[in-house]
Amino acid sequence: MTDQNKSAEKPWGGRFTEPTDAFVERFTASVGFDQRLYHHDITGSIAHATMLAEVGVLTAEERDTIIEGLKAVKADIEAGTFEWSVSLEDVHMNIEARLTDRIGITGKKLHTGRSRNDQVATDIRLYLRDEIDVIAEELRRLQAGLLDLAERESETIMPGFTHLQTAQPVTFGHHLLAWYEMLVRDAERLQDCRKRVNVMPLGAAALAGTTYPIDRGITAKLLGFDRASENSLDSVSDRDFAIEFCSFAALLMTHLSRFSEELVLWTSAQFDFIDLPDRFCTGSSIMPQKKNPDVPELVRGKTGRVNGHLISLLTLMKSQPLAYNKDNQEDKEPLFDTVDTVKGCLKAYADMIPAIEARADNMRVAAKRGFSTATDLADYLVKKGVAFRDAHEIVGKAVAFGVAEGRDLSEMTTEELTRFSDVIGEDVFDVLTLEGSVQARDHLGGTAPKQVRAAVARARKTL
Repeated sequence: MTDQNKSAEKPWGGRFTEPTDAFVERFTASVGFDQRLYHHDITGSIAHATMLAEVGVLTAEERDTIIEGLKAVKADIEAGTFEWSVSLEDVHMNIEARLTDRIGITGKKLHTGRSRNDQVATDIRLYLRDEIDVIAEELRRLQAGLLDLAERESETIMPGFTHLQTAQPVTFGHHLLAWYEMLVRDAERLQDCRKRVNVMPLGAAALAGTTYPIDRGITAKLLGFDRASENSLDSVSDRDFAIEFCSFAALLMTHLSRFSEELVLWTSAQFDFIDLPDRFCTGSSIMPQKKNPDVPELVRGKTGRVNGHLISLLTLMKSQPLAYNKDNQEDKEPLFDTVDTVKGCLKAYADMIPAIEARADNMRVAAKRGFSTATDLADYLVKKGVAFRDAHEIVGKAVAFGVAEGRDLSEMTTEELTRFSDVIGEDVFDVLTLEGSVQARDHLGGTAPKQVRAAVARARKTL
């Protein structure tokens, strides 16, 4: 066989006079990772063939032969009997070649009116749309678990922190609802991203559209797209939707990483605020007492991986001229890994969060340290007519006295407190208790148990 004949074995090989270098063939092939698109590639091809028959480019018999052949190829793939070939480069040409082997020359008609450029752009959108729906459901499951736990712990008092220093008492339920609010924004971003994913590029062909009388509206409807894309150049070269998904993922993972940091701290002996079930932890190979919070730690670590994928895609696209370039083959591995990582982390968290056990006594003891009701005392003084800045100074002096004496404000006597201001009376102890502090914040968004339960109820209506 001549070199020219060898090159002609490629679907695109007609103008080549020598075969592809063996290393280059392996280097440029994507079938090792894009074969996961097989389902969506076949789905898109069935819709394309159906449309071609509708407009008279294929006969009904040709359409049916192609569709039955594609279904048989899919069955081979799912049965594990399909042999993927690096020489055929990618998922698209592997499937097309097998189809032609099965049904003959009719299989070669499937690619009429399209290019691998609009084909792969369509496949990725179909794939990502399905994965977004899976991720959205897992995200809802995590949110529901948080709401259940927040309601259960609506009256559990813990210290709230700024700068990781004790600030004011809050309820554990209120703290969990702060996590929930982050996830609400993530869910909104994900659905907003889905709108831009659900636009069909098929029909743009290589870059300029096609001379065949295609009806892109038919194909879009068959594939469940909201609409067909407007510009053929942009259609084949756009990867904004993948970048936007990775941006969503980076923010979601950043939130999960923040949750993880707190869980790691709270499970430590120094905090001992919560207990994670053994099934979410591991031990040490040398220290028999260890119970390591590996799930939160690993989620925290995987955040960097997802952030890196976002930067990879942004860098991939930043200097590309219109239209399609081979660079875009590099979009899939970061996107696929981001999808896999997000799904895994969400599943781990959705399983783990409802199983958290709060150590309420330890949280309460911690909340009593660090003069967490100092702001309540300042507010008390203001309500008695003291200017806030003066109240701030008075309480600061009382705290300094407490530090020297090793006692909390609530442990001082009325006589000791009146040294700092004569407006202080016996009623001051109503605000210096932890319960008094959290109950006093009884407003929308506040930490009072009643407000936590109300927030949970509102959230459940929208989840």
